[in-house]
Amino acid sequence: MAFTRRNFLAGTAALAAPAVLAQSTDAVRFALTPVFLDNDAAVISALQTALAEGMGRSVELVQRRTYQEISGALLDGSVDAAWTCGYPFLQHRSELVLLGVPVWNGQPLYQSYLIASSDDPAQSLDDLRGGTHAFSDPDSNSGFLVTASDLARMGQTPETFFARTIFTFGHRNVVRAVAGGLTRSGSVDGYVWEALSKVEPDLTARTRIVARSEWLGFPPFVARSDRTEDPVVAACRSALLGLAGTPSGQAALSLLFLDGVARTEPSLFDGIAARMAAIGKGP
Repeated sequence: MAFTRRNFLAGTAALAAPAVLAQSTDAVRFALTPVFLDNDAAVISALQTALAEGMGRSVELVQRRTYQEISGALLDGSVDAAWTCGYPFLQHRSELVLLGVPVWNGQPLYQSYLIASSDDPAQSLDDLRGGTHAFSDPDSNSGFLVTASDLARMGQTPETFFARTIFTFGHRNVVRAVAGGLTRSGSVDGYVWEALSKVEPDLTARTRIVARSEWLGFPPFVARSDRTEDPVVAACRSALLGLAGTPSGQAALSLLFLDGVARTEPSLFDGIAARMAAIGKGP
């Protein structure tokens, strides 16, 4: 099926109203950053509706700008669960538990893409030396850690290798920075780049993939480990794992270009742990 920006947004119009009505003061608080697909209100409404129906209670999606803020909210109890990244999950491994991991194209894995403008001749990371570079978030695996660890293995850091770096706090913003010429290159979530190629093909067409990382654990859903038996957390896990089995869940997953949510072991993130060790920040 061909996707356009118009039917991407229009497809969730009927879901928006119930999501707003579901909010209440005793709502389950579920956190996410704008990093995964930026701030698409229609996508957020679809996910909120599906989770609320799956849990049988109201759900409030709480957005924060950075992964650090999300981790803080989880740890201080401000939110009940969150969609985060494998890197911050491992940073707080002893304090967090997996609720499930999204399945994309049949597997709970994704890649980091190193991108440049469509007419840039670079064929590898080394070819981008001395240029400007856009990262997503300092606690993002695909939007920072992968490139930082590749550079560490070359005896470099982002500060010594690039002339200038910026953090955009959103993978779509990384693509925009490169497409618009603000930076020569960028580190971006491959899942987000591929999703954007369906909904904003004119944007991604102004960029090209210079390199892809190995397959790594997809950004997971997590909660605080001391709340594993909490009925709210248990209901959240059940709703996430059951998304593919309900009409509203299927609608949300379709808009997110995901197949479902799977149970996985923490070992799924061993590749990210190895990259953390490469920059001296092993879990």
